[in-house]
Amino acid sequence: MRLPVLADRLWCRLHLDRLAGGRQADYVIREDMLAHPDTVRSFRWIRWLLVAETVVGLAAIVVAVLLTRAGETVAWAVWFRATVVLLITLTLYVFAWRAQLGYYWAYQRLRLFSRIFPVVTLVVAAIPGLYPFWMVIEQILFSLLMIGIGDVLTSDHMRATFPKPGRATRGQPGPGTPQ
Repeated sequence: MRLPVLADRLWCRLHLDRLAGGRQADYVIREDMLAHPDTVRSFRWIRWLLVAETVVGLAAIVVAVLLTRAGETVAWAVWFRATVVLLITLTLYVFAWRAQLGYYWAYQRLRLFSRIFPVVTLVVAAIPGLYPFWMVIEQILFSLLMIGIGDVLTSDHMRATFPKPGRATRGQPGPGTPQ
């Protein structure tokens, strides 16, 4: 059995969609929209942008390690930031994986974070003296990649692919809810 299938089974068995998605955990988009060539292409772009973010995050850690080995003091803020970027990126991989399976909640989380993280990152990067220049450049690259993900997610096609679920009327399930 393939790893993605095993991972999905474990994820479902642990009810993690319910934990992460809340009320909208069971809302899944139509299968034909998932298989649409534009949807497939969009998720391919998102994966590549996430890979690029991973490379940027790993590069920051490598630079910090090399500077430390060369005898320079690397501030704790640099180590913290580099570690957090990698953890955030791992979280975004999970959201992209679940969104690619059609889960609306994951699409929404990925879209939300692709809007929030660049703003937070750029504001923090603008604090004078907090990070060395090379880390500021890393944060700008991280932000640009996140903006790219957000751009893909907010395209007309992707917004049509992941329509907002309607509210269930009293006593009736909403769309996408198993009956």
